Amino acid sequence: MRRPRRGDGGSALVEFSWLGILLLIPLVWIVLSVFEVQRGAFGVSGAARAAARAYALAPDDGTGAARGRAAARQVFADQGLTDPPAMRFSCPTRGSDGTCHSAGAVVRVDVRTQVRLPLLPSVLGSGAPSFRVSGEHTVPYGTFRE
Repeated sequence: MRRPRRGDGGSALVEFSWLGILLLIPLVWIVLSVFEVQRGAFGVSGAARAAARAYALAPDDGTGAARGRAAARQVFADQGLTDPPAMRFSCPTRGSDGTCHSAGAVVRVDVRTQVRLPLLPSVLGSGAPSFRVSGEHTVPYGTFRE
């Protein structure tokens, strides 16, 4: 009677487990990073839209900028984004009196921010790795306003 040799029997389960762990961790990180960047892109787009609408509904340019910044901060807070947005209000087409709040004007808002990638420490002292996202929205002020 032959006795079976004891060799590599049973090690396939261990190898499969380690291979699964080594491949699963980067895959989970990639999925989390994609979700984080998507959340940032959605937040920036929503912030640009809300800021442009708040700017257009304000009575003057100064109040419009303040209300637009407040609206963008609120959208960022709703999305869980912690970095403050960089915003720029402009009027590519000015109205009849040369301001953004006159008939025929068009208000444009550009919003930018950095989204930090999750689970990565700062590399070589230059800060945590991040991804830049930006959004813009254009709102006509209206031709038939007083």
